[in-house]
Amino acid sequence: MSSGSATFPVPRIEDTNSLSRANTDEDLTPNEIAVGVILGRSSEYFDFFVFGLACVLVFPFTLFPFLSRLDGTLMAFAIFAVAFIARPVGTAIGMAVQRRWGRGTKLTLAMFTLGVCTVGMAFLPTYQSIGSTAIVVLVALRIGQGLALGGSWDGLPSLLAMGVPKEKRGWYAMIGQLGAPLGFLTAAALFGFLYSSLPVSEFLDWGWRYPFCVAFAINVVALFARLRLVVGQSYTEALQARELEPVSVTEVMSGEGRNVLLGAFAALASFALFHLVTVFPLSWISLYSDQSTVDVLNVQMVGAVFAAGAIVISGWLADRIGRRNLLGTMAVLIGLFSLAVPFLLKGGSTGNNIFILVGFILLGLSYGQSSGTVTSNFATHFRYTGAALSTDLAWLFGAAFAPLVALGLSAKFGLLAVTVYLLSGAACTLLALKLNKVFEQREV
Repeated sequence: MSSGSATFPVPRIEDTNSLSRANTDEDLTPNEIAVGVILGRSSEYFDFFVFGLACVLVFPFTLFPFLSRLDGTLMAFAIFAVAFIARPVGTAIGMAVQRRWGRGTKLTLAMFTLGVCTVGMAFLPTYQSIGSTAIVVLVALRIGQGLALGGSWDGLPSLLAMGVPKEKRGWYAMIGQLGAPLGFLTAAALFGFLYSSLPVSEFLDWGWRYPFCVAFAINVVALFARLRLVVGQSYTEALQARELEPVSVTEVMSGEGRNVLLGAFAALASFALFHLVTVFPLSWISLYSDQSTVDVLNVQMVGAVFAAGAIVISGWLADRIGRRNLLGTMAVLIGLFSLAVPFLLKGGSTGNNIFILVGFILLGLSYGQSSGTVTSNFATHFRYTGAALSTDLAWLFGAAFAPLVALGLSAKFGLLAVTVYLLSGAACTLLALKLNKVFEQREV
């Protein structure tokens, strides 16, 4: 492949010493790959955003009626975080399954588990029906979601980092990230329609369950799209040719633990912002503002469209100024944005809307390049698993507890807590990028 080629690296790999030419009818076009990746990521994010929105609109009333609305929402956000704790465990299990039975089996099990756990929530009894057992069941299903998401790693970011021309890496890196705004847009649209169309009693009785059922159908479509991508001969040979095969988590942490942590913290500003513009605003505004829930969801849907556009722009920018430079710049901008948070969220509907829209734009620009920015640090043998673990830990450290911490501390100490949370994420990103540069210079 020439350095200026825009051809995606997966189709047909040639190595006259060890690999035979793959059949041309098995080659995947860039458009097919893009569709498969975006569908797969969108389905995963849809599942998680459906749960996140239900933490605000449903679970405080159906599972925690014995608590105040604030405390019920905080309890729901605690369950929300459980999946991100389980995710690294799911990665470890998934890598073991792939080594034994193959990538297709791993992905099928992961997507099936994700769909079943999500649709299982649709049939969850209320606290009034079976008491605290309902809460226990929800926790178990949420753990299943986390395990499944960890097991769904397909290695695409690592393959892109090693296979595309250097000047195109930012563009290809953003493709999979488009699944986040698309997944949120779909989830918010469904909840917004149901919430506005049904009486509150009917919404809490059965209306909220419909998006969880839809998730199963979406997962089926996404599963076949991703299987078409990852089990094909061309894709398999591309991974094998670059030694992108799973190794045990303990081996990776022993040999590349420093790089795993650097990769996680390098993206922390983006991940800290992630749930603070998608899940947190709905909870804060519904509790402490007169703005209607449907209005907030509508503004967030517009924000998701802005985020998708910003993700695309991030690919263009990253290829011109460098992915790490863009990530560092966005960390600074997120830090500056955090200073305005208390004023915006106390500024009525106008301030709330500005917070959401600006936050989504910043999220798109930063999240578009947050995946695998420093994976070049990994030795080739460790990159497949190392990149997955870095992503898992970025979610865990940056995003898992963001709604819980932001809402809990803000309710007690004021919105300055959100500022501190975002500033800490921005500082971690800048420090990680600096340390990464220092380590690279020492190793030259």
